[in-house]
Amino acid sequence: MRIPLSRPDIGEREIEYVTRALKSGQLSMGPRLAEFEQKFAAYAGTRFAVATNSGTSALHLCVRALGIGEGDEVITTSFSFVASTNCLLYERATPVFVDIEPETLSINPEKIREAITRDYAWDRGQRRPINRRTGRTLKAILPVHVFGLPCDMRAIVTIAREFNLYVIEDACEALGATCRGRHVGTFGDTAAFAFYPNKQLTTAEGGMVVTNDPRIGQLCRSLRNQGRDEGSGWLRHDRLGFNYRLSELHCALGLAQLERMDELLVARAHVAAIYSHELAGINSIRLPGKCADTVRSWFVYVIQLRCESAQPIRDLVIAKLRESGVGCQAYFPPIHEQPYLQDASEGVGPFLPLTRAASQSCIALPFFASMTVEQVREVCAALKRVLGEILEDPAPAECGDSPEELSAGSRARRGSLNANGDDFYGLS
Repeated sequence: MRIPLSRPDIGEREIEYVTRALKSGQLSMGPRLAEFEQKFAAYAGTRFAVATNSGTSALHLCVRALGIGEGDEVITTSFSFVASTNCLLYERATPVFVDIEPETLSINPEKIREAITRDYAWDRGQRRPINRRTGRTLKAILPVHVFGLPCDMRAIVTIAREFNLYVIEDACEALGATCRGRHVGTFGDTAAFAFYPNKQLTTAEGGMVVTNDPRIGQLCRSLRNQGRDEGSGWLRHDRLGFNYRLSELHCALGLAQLERMDELLVARAHVAAIYSHELAGINSIRLPGKCADTVRSWFVYVIQLRCESAQPIRDLVIAKLRESGVGCQAYFPPIHEQPYLQDASEGVGPFLPLTRAASQSCIALPFFASMTVEQVREVCAALKRVLGEILEDPAPAECGDSPEELSAGSRARRGSLNANGDDFYGLS
């Protein structure tokens, strides 16, 4: 693709740090791992961080560490990448899907409460809700901060405390996002982040568990390393574990990226602001939603088509954009409609109209920190042309600023642009 869907931002610092790690002679379980975990915990605002080889692995360790398994249920969202459900299935727990909010695309706390009061009865012995139909125990809520926008964590934590439930935050798409001034990942019992190449911070492949609970931190550290406890011999395994370790090379890359975190977040917010400016006023699309008292960490820039029978039109738009050399993707197909879940559909939840509507209308446009004004404008021009051909939706009037003015002005203003992408030229 002439303009790819995503591209990692790798500079000389990253190359230098990885090269040092290669030359050190210690490629695994070395000093960079401990340093990366320590500095990441400080950035995230938690006491402990445990590096893993993927965000999926991090989510799995969260579930295992909380003792969630067969006979347990977890309320979550179907509008997500499959890892947020797979981590439950690995432990034979059952996901229970509830619908999302149409503007934010986040799990709806009201639907969580509705599902609990409708489908569960309080068990005094276990001090937890029991599903009236399946007899399984409700153990946790697993909210996903979709596309980097924080969920309503105050409402979710309130429900969890009321019904004695764990909270596992899937923050894999939301590093740097805040809700009421607190970083995502600090609200639940534990949380997971991911460092795939399209994320805000990349280690090529990698993830991180964060928690304030020393027991969870210690257990995840052991499970990550084949069940070894700290201080025990290399061939002593105190529990069944996994090889979810992150190498020194990956940690070196992560350390370099972490030092640039603010710069990377502001750059991504800058790109998002240009998109919002260029696409304002097009009636056939909805731009990314906002939520009060939150700061989004821009993972992707996703628009929604506003038309009847959106899916075939959306798919045609994507096909035509790709023909024009513009990378794009349909985010996300509902997890509960994935083929591998069809035979395990019991308990996964009812028809979810807002989840389905979002999945049929969303388009992820090219998005990365180093994206230029010219590239964004090329994508927007292609999108407007395609929408005009398919929907006869006239393009809005030009916004007025030339690419040169935007480039020069944005460089001068990046220092004051907030991470939510607001206030770019006063446009919000």
